[in-house]
Amino acid sequence: MFSGIIEAVAKAKFSNGKLFVEKVIDVNLGDSVAVNGACLTVSDIRDYIVFDIGEETLKRTNLAKAKVVNLERALKLGYRIDGHLVTGHIDGTLKLKKILKRGKTYWLSFEMPKERFAIVEKGSIALNGISLTIAKVDKNQFWVQVIPYTWENTNLRFLRIGDEVNYEIDVVARYLKGILGDRYGLGKA
Repeated sequence: MFSGIIEAVAKAKFSNGKLFVEKVIDVNLGDSVAVNGACLTVSDIRDYIVFDIGEETLKRTNLAKAKVVNLERALKLGYRIDGHLVTGHIDGTLKLKKILKRGKTYWLSFEMPKERFAIVEKGSIALNGISLTIAKVDKNQFWVQVIPYTWENTNLRFLRIGDEVNYEIDVVARYLKGILGDRYGLGKA
């Protein structure tokens, strides 16, 4: 389990089923680390951290193409949660549609995910592992507002229009839909 508060940004390279990440955080073999939001297990440590990437993870994420990734180590029980609960189970990727700078903040719009039910104003979403609040919802897109600290300390600043980010919908929304879906005509979770 993670909080969506990024600890570090690092260079990465995917090759032969493995992701090689610059060693900018302390980890041990077997540790769970969110890499662009995907929960991965440390399989080797050298001058870099190595993660084995399974077929399902490769299919659902941007890890094969990512050159710079966000990193967060797993939460420890009893610690404060500053973001929101993030499982590290990526739902898929979304394309960045627009970037607007207003004052010192950035507004980013993304295409609407298939889990439209989870995209609500003031709701949470994890994008590349970053806990963000949905600021505005339109018919085919949603917006997040990014403060200067988050912009400077995550890989969002490297994004260009059309780039894909990993997304994970809010786990509370997922469970509510699963529990109430049939009763209220929301369909399958």
